[in-house]
Amino acid sequence: MKLIISAQNSSLESQVDRRFGRCTWLILFDTDTNLWEAFQNPGVSQSGGAGVAAAQFVVDKKADVVISGDFGPNASRAFQAANVEMLRFTDSTTTVQEAVDHFKQDKLLK
Repeated sequence: MKLIISAQNSSLESQVDRRFGRCTWLILFDTDTNLWEAFQNPGVSQSGGAGVAAAQFVVDKKADVVISGDFGPNASRAFQAANVEMLRFTDSTTTVQEAVDHFKQDKLLK
């Protein structure tokens, strides 16, 4: 399964970014292979529509699940239309690796 996690930096040790549309990095993690790749968020520098641009990137990468602290209404609608599951975390010190581990243990909020 392919996950995309909003992150403050480009590593698994990075903290998850609570902002989806304005996060700096989007980390793609494949739970089948444990391979991952970091991408700069294409929405971060946009003056408007950051959430939609980031959501389109997630859809284009064929992610099954996106993990972040918060999703705006436009990004949420885009994910619902594309059948991408949105999961939230509540701990502000969660790393990307911890978010992946919590996903595997079914501990993230829908």
